[in-house]
Amino acid sequence: MSPPIKFLFLSLLLTSTIVHEVNSQLPPPQPNQTTLVLYLQDVATGPNATVTPVIGIRGKEWSYNSFGTIFVVDDPVTISSSPLSTSVGRAQGTLTVASLDGANVNVMLSIVFTNLQYSGSSIEIQGVSRQRENYRELSVVSGTGKFRYARGFAVLETLSYDASTARSIIRLTITYAQS
Repeated sequence: MSPPIKFLFLSLLLTSTIVHEVNSQLPPPQPNQTTLVLYLQDVATGPNATVTPVIGIRGKEWSYNSFGTIFVVDDPVTISSSPLSTSVGRAQGTLTVASLDGANVNVMLSIVFTNLQYSGSSIEIQGVSRQRENYRELSVVSGTGKFRYARGFAVLETLSYDASTARSIIRLTITYAQS
């Protein structure tokens, strides 16, 4: 073999070996993977607020950007982005501003289903939400009822935010498999 062809052959061999090694370390695709797309209807002010701060660091403002502020959440979960669409449950839990610069929020959220198909079941979501990013990925760590042993990930995407009413619509895409 001529030197350039020998070099090309060795490069291809090395590249294919690296690709094989990387692929062999990835988990295999899940055959029983399911994806649910739901919408959180979030209201942060007024008498019908569904998310509110309950405690923070003494002497500091309690806000989404203030380290140490803890919020409770009870958002309606709907099947479409319209606040008037069919409700399938509630997103209930806590949000804790967990980074000194206020960029990250630790989320512990239960999606508690109330519709006929999944009534009494829940999906448990946990992780760090990088709240200044539109795409935020968290872990699905468990579930109950029809979601028992669920494992996967959840993506939160803010579809709209109205500062004058402090209302947000957040698309929640849950991808999970059950063992």
